[in-house]
Amino acid sequence: MDYYKTKTCKLRGTTYKELLPQAREIYRQIARRTRRTPYVRSKYFNGEKVFLNVFWAHFSQKTSVDRTRRLKYYACAMELLQNSQKQPSLKPNPNGRHEIVYRFAGRTRSGETFFVQVKEDKNGAKHFISVFDQQ
Repeated sequence: MDYYKTKTCKLRGTTYKELLPQAREIYRQIARRTRRTPYVRSKYFNGEKVFLNVFWAHFSQKTSVDRTRRLKYYACAMELLQNSQKQPSLKPNPNGRHEIVYRFAGRTRSGETFFVQVKEDKNGAKHFISVFDQQ
């Protein structure tokens, strides 16, 4: 698998309460650019929009420990979504027959591996679903 090397560091903090305000601020900065659904433009998808709101719904279903683990990579995930042109792995979504899941691999500045998942629905819209580290 081909990894995208980020220039961004992981978010600093060890607890969910420390990490959430940092991640929400990154999200707010992106959301301020539009009045509608927040998105980033992806180089891999030729400048198409990748919507960010599905992540927060999916994220709220996780345990506190899992949330903390995932939030650390939020800033790196935003950079990867915007700048990566590396080939992701593809697979059909097990939860939706007409959806495709792209899994991008990345490495932080300190060399830690993480993955970003983007779902493409049957209409062609792309949604950022998840970010997680290699356990």
